[in-house]
Amino acid sequence: MFQSDIMKGKVALVTGGGSGIGYAISTHFLQHGARVIIASRKQERLDEAKKTLSKLGTCHTFALDIREEDQVKSLAAFIQEKEGRLDYLVNNAGGQFPSAAEDISPNGWKAVVNTNLNGTWFVTQTMAKTFFLPEKKGGVITNIILNHYRGMPGMSHSAAARAGVDNLTKTLAIEWINKNIRINAVAPGIIKSSGLDNYPEELVAEVSKTIPMKRMGTVDEVAQLVLFLSSSFADYITGETIYIDGGSKLWGSMWSI
Repeated sequence: MFQSDIMKGKVALVTGGGSGIGYAISTHFLQHGARVIIASRKQERLDEAKKTLSKLGTCHTFALDIREEDQVKSLAAFIQEKEGRLDYLVNNAGGQFPSAAEDISPNGWKAVVNTNLNGTWFVTQTMAKTFFLPEKKGGVITNIILNHYRGMPGMSHSAAARAGVDNLTKTLAIEWINKNIRINAVAPGIIKSSGLDNYPEELVAEVSKTIPMKRMGTVDEVAQLVLFLSSSFADYITGETIYIDGGSKLWGSMWSI
């Protein structure tokens, strides 16, 4: 779809880039000439991912908890030292678990909201202030959220957090529009990836039947969309949330009420 060097000389940060959708996004950035920093909590996972990703181009790793502001600032300093610039930010790190609303503990609620909403904010603000806002150098931000279009029964904690990121995307798109920053969100439906390991086997086995296209999406399909939104082909697109879900936002459900 794109020339292989379309992102030559550019630098991308992908949080949660060591596995699943984040790994696929990192792969596509590298295949198209970008230098990539992958960041997540587990250094072992990052090291394993780097073994393969480094064959495609320059790949740095940085272990952190995005909920901790000081660690996010250290990540920015690391990128400044290694690359001296940042062009693309993909906020992919996050996590949730299925649970009835009444069964979510205070700690469970806080963990999901702090990671998916607060962590995304800390990374976004820090990278913007460090790289994008000074002298209006600009940049492109893509937030990976979830298909929360009709609510998310069974995951109210993540629904609340991701909806917050959705509106944050719209708000920042306008606030930063004159500072050469574009920001969009991608809302995947059910994607066949390692992220499904956290869900009950019986749910995963039946999920394709609930999708209008009768199949799960692939990590490459999500990555290709992120690549497009990051590229100059999408220069007139900002503040949008694009659903990639096989029609699920219009019909179907993850499980029976």
